[in-house]
Amino acid sequence: MTITRWNPAKELISVEKEFGKLFDSFNNRFGLKSSKEDEDFANAVWSPLTDIKEDENKYSLHLDLPGVKKEDVKITFNNGQIAISGERNFEKEENNSKYHRVERAFGKYYRAFSLPEKIMEDKIEAEFKDGILNISIPKAEEAKPKQIEVKIN
Repeated sequence: MTITRWNPAKELISVEKEFGKLFDSFNNRFGLKSSKEDEDFANAVWSPLTDIKEDENKYSLHLDLPGVKKEDVKITFNNGQIAISGERNFEKEENNSKYHRVERAFGKYYRAFSLPEKIMEDKIEAEFKDGILNISIPKAEEAKPKQIEVKIN
């Protein structure tokens, strides 16, 4: 008997996907089409773990994508939302070995984040190194904190 660890986050994602399929079938029945992002999310098998950081000049996203090639990472920005998608392929099994446990996720992945309105969209940068995707999203000048000098009499 194999002991399997229960992951509540995975269960919530499954429920969300099922509701998504239900709404998509409803939309298709009445002639409403879903977007490409909705399809990417519905077809995703896993979501990369992400750290989100903010300082006074920018927002930073750090996504774990171990075993993913740079060519297999797609980043899109549309209507105030940044989306990261792609696919990690399963390694082929050698003839004289077998797996006893596979815990890493393989297949299509998708993750999206809504961004604040006051950013510099044309200055978004991404760097992929050692399985970590770093995305830098600069804040617009009006969103940066300002220091005001207070005069005391």
